Amino acid sequence: MDDGITSSAPSTIHHTSLTGLVYEEIAAMPSPIHIVPWIPGFSAIATKDGRIWLFDGAQVSEMPVLDIRDQVSNSGEKGLLAIAVHPADTNRFFVHYSSNDGDTIVSEFTWDNGALVDELILIRVSQPAGNHNGGMIQFGPDGWLYLGLGDGGGGGDRFENGQNRDTLLGGLVRIDVDLAESELFQYGLRNPWRFWIDGSTIYIADVGQGAFEEVSVSTLEADVNYGWPITEGLHCFRPSSGCDTSGLKLPVVEISHSDDGSCSITGGVVYRGIAIPELIGTYFFSDYCAGYLRGLSEGQITDFTDQVGVPGRIISFGIDGDGEMYVMTVDRLLKLVPVREG
Repeated sequence: MDDGITSSAPSTIHHTSLTGLVYEEIAAMPSPIHIVPWIPGFSAIATKDGRIWLFDGAQVSEMPVLDIRDQVSNSGEKGLLAIAVHPADTNRFFVHYSSNDGDTIVSEFTWDNGALVDELILIRVSQPAGNHNGGMIQFGPDGWLYLGLGDGGGGGDRFENGQNRDTLLGGLVRIDVDLAESELFQYGLRNPWRFWIDGSTIYIADVGQGAFEEVSVSTLEADVNYGWPITEGLHCFRPSSGCDTSGLKLPVVEISHSDDGSCSITGGVVYRGIAIPELIGTYFFSDYCAGYLRGLSEGQITDFTDQVGVPGRIISFGIDGDGEMYVMTVDRLLKLVPVREG
């Protein structure tokens, strides 16, 4: 639609007509990488260097509530990559980071008397290269903690992990945080930097090789195969033609690198906030190089870039306790806000 509105939903709050969207700058900070709801009235913001900050909706705390910079390798695609809060106990906090030796670590911290203490490592995965570390962690409605891991790095699935079901690399991993047990849940992914679980639906934005970026939409069921390296997007990769795609979950969105200079998709969130009911149910995503803002709703893509502009290199998305959406560039935390008549 020309006005950029892709869906509508009833709201108990009266809103005047939506005329557009803009980014509101919340804070300038180095590499904000994730924001999640935490304790009532506060969200947590992670920065890639290994720190976590409190955010009250207006200001970021002057001091971090967790600082693990001395145990985080922060270079290139490595660093503190995502955070999650236990859905039933906000005293339990989970982080995904790259250790100093390059391993993938998912660990739990306990909130006690105003500080995060007592790290318990739940999973450690050796990484054969420095890139394709995946990134996202998020709890599903089933109580499992889900982790996206890349294929081990290099290029062209060098380590042949994409279709290897005997490794956690190249797939969606689910973790029992009470038993510290993990298993490969879905596979065939190249580098799922960001995914988003919305009810029983999962949106996976998988970073492409050299030609196509993609978004796949599936359900939280085991053994889904997203195709890498058989396919890149909707195209054959290995072999370059005539590949057998039977049994593969092909993406619903394919973005060519010729599209506005796209190079690396940045997956986002499904909007469920209260400020913009017209957008409820829309899945938002961007690209590290192109910096656009696009939304997927009911199978249709709407481009909002003319409204919000290109704020820079977009590296992540997140939400606060009200479900409002935030966009993170390499040096700024931005909030998506509506522009309304009157």
